[in-house]
Amino acid sequence: MSRVHGADGCRGGWAVVSIAADGPPDPVLTYEGELAKLIAGGEVVAVDMPIGLPERISGPGRPAEQAVRPLLGPRQSSVFSMPGRAAVYAADYRAACEAALATSDPPRKVSRQGFHLFPAVRALDALVTPENQARIFEVHAEVAFWRLNGEAPMPTAKRVKSVPTREGLAERIALLAAHGIAPALFDARPKGMPLVDAVDAAAVALIARRCAHGDARPFPDPPAMDERGLRIAIWA
Repeated sequence: MSRVHGADGCRGGWAVVSIAADGPPDPVLTYEGELAKLIAGGEVVAVDMPIGLPERISGPGRPAEQAVRPLLGPRQSSVFSMPGRAAVYAADYRAACEAALATSDPPRKVSRQGFHLFPAVRALDALVTPENQARIFEVHAEVAFWRLNGEAPMPTAKRVKSVPTREGLAERIALLAAHGIAPALFDARPKGMPLVDAVDAAAVALIARRCAHGDARPFPDPPAMDERGLRIAIWA
């Protein structure tokens, strides 16, 4: 295996950073409309998107979300609570809320912001199987930065009211540079790709390298499983 890949959802597709599996990262940043070809390539892929959808939810989100929130301190609000599978596959927002209420304890609706993620979650769910999941990993960008930052939450929020912050992005770009991913990578990002998505994809790629070497830890450990046999864990 010569390369590993980190993907973060962006407008209409994915920001993908590919790095060498060993040695200097030699990063390449691309825009991908979908992930099917990347996943079919047989290399390790880490994705900042939920993998594994239980039929029922007990508590604030899946076991994965519940496991990582305590790590992030003031950054834990970045961890969105996923509803159950029926809500993710619902036809519209009202149906998603009804399905979420019926399959959660305590009953919880779906946020509008979360609902807009569901098409990407469904697309990824269609690509991940019990057979290929050994090389496909769910990663959360802020948990990735926690790991890269010596297991400490980042000092400054990356977004405030959904708007990226200059200081928060600068902190993360500096941390990525310390791990071998130079800021010039982001200066040359594809037209229209938000800087925040490119930065997150780079952090996810560095965790993909840890996954490839067996150094990443799942949260929870061991992973939970959904009814399809897919792992439910955030790796870092």
